[in-house]
Amino acid sequence: MPTRNGSIKLFRFLGIDVYIHWGWFLAFLYFTSRPHAYSNYGWSALEILALFLLVLTHEFGHALACRSVGGTANLIILWPLGGVAYVAPPQRPGAQLWSIVAGPLVNVVLAPILFGLAIMGKNLGWDTGYPDAYLLIENVALINLVLLIFNLMPVYPLDGGQILRSLLWYPFGRANSLMAASIIGFVGVAALILLAIYTGSTWKIIIAVFIAMNCWGGLKQAQALAKLAKIPRRAGFACPSCKTAPPLGELWRCGKCSQAFDTFLTQGICPHCATQFNLTQCLDCGERFAMSEWKTPQN
Repeated sequence: MPTRNGSIKLFRFLGIDVYIHWGWFLAFLYFTSRPHAYSNYGWSALEILALFLLVLTHEFGHALACRSVGGTANLIILWPLGGVAYVAPPQRPGAQLWSIVAGPLVNVVLAPILFGLAIMGKNLGWDTGYPDAYLLIENVALINLVLLIFNLMPVYPLDGGQILRSLLWYPFGRANSLMAASIIGFVGVAALILLAIYTGSTWKIIIAVFIAMNCWGGLKQAQALAKLAKIPRRAGFACPSCKTAPPLGELWRCGKCSQAFDTFLTQGICPHCATQFNLTQCLDCGERFAMSEWKTPQN
């Protein structure tokens, strides 16, 4: 996934930092230099910028929805393959589902607006009087629809795959749902590669590789979650965020000496180098809290 390394900060809005990766500029030059139906390349550049805005609003949908359910979302990175909103919703299927669904919902809302504008332009004669402007509106409406359909494909880590994972979470649990979504994602990767070979599209191959890497990461994470779920839990403590009791054992690693230890047994102090850790990470949801916040009321 893209990171802030090699990215340029564009702006901050509603407490969310928006970055753009340097690779986006290469993609911009590549797509604007290809043959197009406009009278000049300036209109082609406007089309790519419109795509940029569509992706950005989509990612803001994810981020704001995540915040509405008590999650953390303060970073969006735009890169050649689209955009990534770094969201950390509470580890509950409903919270995860809403955080993911909100992105495509933005495109759903935009679809009738953009197609309505294209229809209005057609009725007003823009297709003959202002052909470039009309073609831009028509193309942006189609791009928005394609983005919506593509994102809703049930292929992890696309939105459709993550929605499927959230729905499967209800009956099958966190680990099994992620494993199922990842395996289904590999099937989607195979189909996308066949389509790329059939159409001769290098871009589809790149997307397929990206999806395959994320599916593999999801599969490994699901295996780790399954192992974590089998470990006995420590009584008297619970994560303030996901309300899950911490597992027993030397599962935390000291950032100074790299030795494993049980932070709840030592009250946040590494027994090997005596380093004191003020915050303890929940291995289930990833949030960090002071040791005093972990203790349940009876303690």
